[in-house]
Amino acid sequence: MRSAVRRDTGVDTVASIINRDGRWRALVRRRGFKSQCKTFDTKGQAQAWARQVESDMDAGNTSATLGALTISDVLRAYRGLRDKARPISDSSNEHYMLKALERGLGHHRLAAVRPDDLVDYATMRREEGAGPYTVNMDVSKLGTAMRYGAAALRITPPDIVGAARPLLTHLRLIGGGGKRERRPTEDELTALVGHIRANYGDVYADAVVFAAMTAMRRGEVCAILRSDIDQRTSIVPVWRKHPRKGKALERVPLLGGAMALALRQPESEDGRVFPIHPQTISKYFTETCKALSIPDLHMHDMRHEGTSRMFEDGMTIERVALVTGHKDWRNLKRYTQLKPEDLTRPASRIRPDAERPRGNRPSASLDRDRSSPGKSRR
Repeated sequence: MRSAVRRDTGVDTVASIINRDGRWRALVRRRGFKSQCKTFDTKGQAQAWARQVESDMDAGNTSATLGALTISDVLRAYRGLRDKARPISDSSNEHYMLKALERGLGHHRLAAVRPDDLVDYATMRREEGAGPYTVNMDVSKLGTAMRYGAAALRITPPDIVGAARPLLTHLRLIGGGGKRERRPTEDELTALVGHIRANYGDVYADAVVFAAMTAMRRGEVCAILRSDIDQRTSIVPVWRKHPRKGKALERVPLLGGAMALALRQPESEDGRVFPIHPQTISKYFTETCKALSIPDLHMHDMRHEGTSRMFEDGMTIERVALVTGHKDWRNLKRYTQLKPEDLTRPASRIRPDAERPRGNRPSASLDRDRSSPGKSRR
């Protein structure tokens, strides 16, 4: 065995050449770098390779520092870092973004990943139904994970996200959120809820109706506890996204038949009104839209629908904001797609629970009682 130790600029490097069964294994180790190991037929080849690795380390060549590390390694390091201070919930969007990145890009070596690989990933996500904004969120999360995960591993990978962004933008694989104008027609909503009820069960159908009545996000709908509902005031506390606090607990009024619909749900073991997973309800919603050939409609559009119906029913913007949780009233415009004829007709009446068996029918109409909290006087 031959070992050489260099001490220069305060950095220790150890290069070892070992004969094993007639072949020569070279091992190079340096503090702050991932160890490099390779086996050769001759001692001279092993020595030459070790000198090259040391030279690359001196020059800051990333391929020498990254070795066989993959994107999966960096994503795991990032999760480990977050676990120490700000854990990622298994039900959060961030968790599912990281899972998607792991599935689509995890196998790529850091030293070899190229912008084309991110294009392939973005194309795969688009084929799965993700829009440019969603893919952009994935790519941004990859950049964040690479930056902090790499710091945890004490490596400096190439800025593959920065290199790929111009190409992804040019190909229109990533982009801004834009403003959706899609609202379901009454026929679409009735058919959609009926199909979900018949194929996936009452709890999923009622959760969709509840989302449309309350303008809540799917995660908020699935987190409500029966014991938290104040039946005297028709108010329930809801943890909501906050632009500065991350999440904040807000008191949300349940308008119209929303409270009755919630209270008619069977009691669950964990106390939730709708004991289902947010991702599952979105999955069933999407599958139903495909089965019924309903184009360009998403579960989150139920929040749009509920907000728009509040305006149609005459509620003022400050009262709508109290229900939806918007801090900036300007943001309500993107959830409200009103047409001139909406102002000249009575509030719409729809019963998406029409197919529910008699005797177990919730008050699931999207109507709002004239005496509902927050209703403006005309």
